[in-house]
Amino acid sequence: MSLEQNVMAEMKDAMKARDEALLRGLRAIKAEIIKAKTEPGANGEISEETEMKLLQKLVKSRKDSLDIYQKQNRPDLAQKETEEINVIERFLPKQMSEAELKEAISVIITETGAAGPQDLGKVMGTASKQLAGKADGKTIAAVVKELLQK
Repeated sequence: MSLEQNVMAEMKDAMKARDEALLRGLRAIKAEIIKAKTEPGANGEISEETEMKLLQKLVKSRKDSLDIYQKQNRPDLAQKETEEINVIERFLPKQMSEAELKEAISVIITETGAAGPQDLGKVMGTASKQLAGKADGKTIAAVVKELLQK
């Protein structure tokens, strides 16, 4: 079942249950899917990889907003962002723990033959492709920098 079909099925259930938080998150996903399908060259279809990038982008934007709301002492808006993040993350693959991430990046560093911080771009390119959907880009970058410093 595609992401869009899953979202539509869950939207029906959320409407029946009158779950506003779930519905808000699902509507955000549906809107992004529709937008992606109508972009030039999409031909009304999007790949699974594009769906994952779309979901990651949604989570990232919500986390950025959450940080801003917390700094501005707006718990009401922060709560809404947290609820939407939880809904969107349900459709993403399980995120890697920091230990798993360090291990995977260590293997990538060995494979690419990276020797130090000057090889950051080479490692990030490979790591971003291999770990797409399994870890946040910021987290990957931080771990790569840390491991290349050693």
